[in-house]
Amino acid sequence: MPHPRPLPDVLLHRAFRVSDAAAHGVNAERLRRSDLSRPVHGVRAAVDSHGFESFVTALSLVMRPDQFFSHTTAARLWGAPLPKAVQDDPAVHVSTVSDAPRMRRPNVRGHRLSAAGVTESGGRRLATPADSWAQCASLLGTRALVAVGDHFVGRSHFETTMADLAGAIIPGSRSSIAARTAVGLVRVGAESAMETWFRLAIVDAGFPEPELNVEVRDANRQLLGRVDMAWPELRIAFEYDGDHHRARDVFQQDQRRDNGFVVNGWIAVHATSADAHRPAVVFERLHQAFEQRLGTDRRSAA
Repeated sequence: MPHPRPLPDVLLHRAFRVSDAAAHGVNAERLRRSDLSRPVHGVRAAVDSHGFESFVTALSLVMRPDQFFSHTTAARLWGAPLPKAVQDDPAVHVSTVSDAPRMRRPNVRGHRLSAAGVTESGGRRLATPADSWAQCASLLGTRALVAVGDHFVGRSHFETTMADLAGAIIPGSRSSIAARTAVGLVRVGAESAMETWFRLAIVDAGFPEPELNVEVRDANRQLLGRVDMAWPELRIAFEYDGDHHRARDVFQQDQRRDNGFVVNGWIAVHATSADAHRPAVVFERLHQAFEQRLGTDRRSAA
């Protein structure tokens, strides 16, 4: 079988509408060739184009002006951390703000909203960070929703505050109570979903709420390092070590930093993703750190 004729340059390396191909002189037979896939009715793309990003790109070509990506799809496009089950779900959320019909296509969950903040990013219309967070309240558990909120308020380029999150909650909606519970737990400073998980778990376990992203300094005010969470008055730090801490240079840097903590009287408790499944051991270490500090303080006071 002969090789397919090259497509016009304007259609190369991207998804395109069938109508745009026809306008550039591409006939229907060419669009049926095996080098092109059909990610969405009325759209063609390179046959090796697949996955979430490719599907979203293809879908954006056939969305009406009153439609936009919403809920967890918008949150994902904003880079928010989402549970693996949500990331593995092939369905994409598209909302309509009008009386027009909802989008009904394979692997699309269509919604109709009375109001929503909408913006454009990367050529796609999507819910604003605050509105996408509020929309996620009907789909995520409390801790996952807090992690998304932490992501939005913790990165300056979003220009999103906790007040913005609270203002995006629709009063009386079915998810409003869950959203208000979650927004009360959102904090500025968490840099990953696991940090959020451990912060909430630490408080649930009965420990005082830690400060986030704390700079640790020695007696001469020289910076020793920054820690994920800390109780500075007790000189106790809690660190979540993600996979990047296994890299040789990061490991060496951590060792130098922790040595500085030790000689300056700090206790650092470290946790990994394995501790999220069985946190009892790491929380026992944290409990011992508190006992040591509070016991020392009591003996000093005596």
